[in-house]
Amino acid sequence: MASCHEEILNDRRVLSAANFVRMATLYNSVFIDVAPEKVWDAARDLGALHTRLVPGFVIDTKLEGDSRVVTFGNGLVVREPIISLDEARRRIAWSAQGGAATHYNAALQILPDGAGTRVEWTTDLLPNEASGPIQGMTEQALAVMKKTLENTA
Repeated sequence: MASCHEEILNDRRVLSAANFVRMATLYNSVFIDVAPEKVWDAARDLGALHTRLVPGFVIDTKLEGDSRVVTFGNGLVVREPIISLDEARRRIAWSAQGGAATHYNAALQILPDGAGTRVEWTTDLLPNEASGPIQGMTEQALAVMKKTLENTA
């Protein structure tokens, strides 16, 4: 496989690092003092963000085909096509259409951590300038998730 600095003969073009868009990547995690099975059960319930996972932060979730339409507490509405739901890895990946990002792709993974759970949320997005507000929303969502799940355990 050619590196980004090597010539691709069949395309007759040269790729370099300068050809790639720098994309913001956000890494967030939180410890939740609840068994991973219980956290995963709530997270994998794709149409219940507003009732089981992040109530108040999300006020409505509607499933439409392979997507969910999410209404946030701040009034923002986005369509989130679900890319994958991996039961074995306890991982959900989705993208988002609507809002400030021109590209948004995220994954939430539920991992055992002692007697509790580590939730890891990774997001790739454009434009980079949207990373501050989206980072704030992600931190808020994880705080609500922690409080909700620990209070219902």
